[in-house]
Amino acid sequence: MSESPTDGLFALRGYRVHGRVQGVGFRWWTRAVAGRLRLGGHVRNLTNGCVEIQAAGRTEVLAEFERLIAEGPQFARVTSVEHIEPEGQISRVGFEILHQ
Repeated sequence: MSESPTDGLFALRGYRVHGRVQGVGFRWWTRAVAGRLRLGGHVRNLTNGCVEIQAAGRTEVLAEFERLIAEGPQFARVTSVEHIEPEGQISRVGFEILHQ
């Protein structure tokens, strides 16, 4: 089995998740998934109804995280996941829910 040249590299990623993602436990679910995958970062609701996620971790783990957030928790309906530029400082340890 060959390894990808990006295996094990650390990366920062930003996502904006569209659809029915507020009021359905999406932020709490995201924090739990990020914790299981040992990612750092945060998640927050936006006033436009989207959820924004900033995540830090190994590239292959972030790829799995992105696949999972595109599915979302049981009561969410994710219509798209937009890649955005990571902004500010993203914690490499722990994953928080930011409240507005």
